[in-house]
Amino acid sequence: MNLSNLQPNTPRKSTKRVGRGGKRGTFSGKGSKGQKSRAGASVKPGFRGGDNRIWQLFPKQRGASKKPGRAGNDSPHRKHRFYQLSRDKFPVINIEEFNKLNDGETVNPKTLFEKGILRRVEKEIKILGDGELGRKLVFEGFSLSKSARDKIIKAGGTVK
Repeated sequence: MNLSNLQPNTPRKSTKRVGRGGKRGTFSGKGSKGQKSRAGASVKPGFRGGDNRIWQLFPKQRGASKKPGRAGNDSPHRKHRFYQLSRDKFPVINIEEFNKLNDGETVNPKTLFEKGILRRVEKEIKILGDGELGRKLVFEGFSLSKSARDKIIKAGGTVK
């Protein structure tokens, strides 16, 4: 058995080819004249006969532009499908996740990746104060919520 030997169970049905003589008449079932009667014609979705497309009539959010210089295509604030600004969200970790680590350990994004808490090393990670911390840890390279910072200091840890 080889992939090149596989055959379908049902034969392929060829599409009806109109406009090549026979009993279809002059216009081959496409009506007379007009854009959709021509060969190779297709009207794109949203096309309204030269008028503005419906989504171009709605107001946009400020900054939702593809113009370079404002918010270019590689900008984090490029135009979204439904005109919302897409902001790059960075990962958040709750304080209780760090109870798995050892006392006195230095915690940074690289160590979290090595321990399997993060899928990849991120530029910015936010630590939130949900749960309790029972370890003395040294945190560096994170942005912290106020409650998380308080709980780290209360547990005897430090923030660099």
